[in-house]
This record gives sequence, C-alpha cells and structure tokens, in this order.
Amino acid sequence: MLTFEQKLAVIESFPELKRKDVSLGRINFHYDESAQDKKVVVYHLHPNGNGFVYAGSIEGYDTDERGLVNIRDFEEDALRSLIKGSIQSLAPRSAAEQAVGASSKDERWMNSEGQTLSLIFEDELWYVYSGLNLESAYETYEEAVEYLKEEGFSRR
Repeated sequence: MLTFEQKLAVIESFPELKRKDVSLGRINFHYDESAQDKKVVVYHLHPNGNGFVYAGSIEGYDTDERGLVNIRDFEEDALRSLIKGSIQSLAPRSAAEQAVGASSKDERWMNSEGQTLSLIFEDELWYVYSGLNLESAYETYEEAVEYLKEEGFSRR
C-alpha cells in the first residue's frame, strides 16, 4: 500500500490533472480537458491514504454508484494504470474517431499499451476501426467483443 505522499507523487506525475485542495486536508484532481461534464479524476485523496479515482467508463473495476474506485490499497503500477485509463475515458475524441462517425452504439476499446480501437454499429454490422482504418467487421456485437478481448483490448 502506498502512503499519501507516494500516491500524491503518482497523481501529480500526470500533467493534465489540476490539483484542487478541498476540506479536511483532502485533495481532488480535475481533468479540465474532459469531453464530459465529469472532470474529477481523483476524488478526496486524504492524508490517511484513502481516496477515489473515477472509473465509471472502464471495465474491470469494482465501482460505487458514482463510478469511483477506492484506491486505499493500490500499488503504484495499478494506480498509474487506473488514472491513465480514467483520463483516456474522459478525453475528447480524436479527429480520426470523429471522422468514422459516432452513434449511441459507439465504443472505444484500449489495450495495456494505450492503443485504442473504435467499435461502431453501422448498416446492421459492427465495425472495428483503428483511427480511420477499418480493422474488421462482424455481424454481431458478441463476435466483435470476442475479437477485441482476444486481442487484449478492454472497453473504456
């Protein structure tokens, strides 16, 4: 388990986050470039080591009803990965992602190396895009998800 100072150092290593001191010695970190109304990535980091990170759009984390994960027992690599994923889930869509279209059935998938693929439903098919390049097409959502998971991607 990291100390408060160690967690603070990890969080402050992300230049896109802005520190906001709040009550009782707690600290929030905001991502002002967020494409969503949600801007708080780190919520109520407390000197006792407790705190939360937003993971509402990231699969594989046990979140509360607000999409927050308790980071009290996180190690450095896990904390870095979670914060990176949180920022990427809130980031504005790239020009390439916007160019291939957006719908309510549009998802972004990311692997551990930070590579992103888009899964888009159009014309009765599920398309997987890497930027502007079409990677593959599937008849069902399940087939597309199976492919993405086999390739090491998870939904964000």
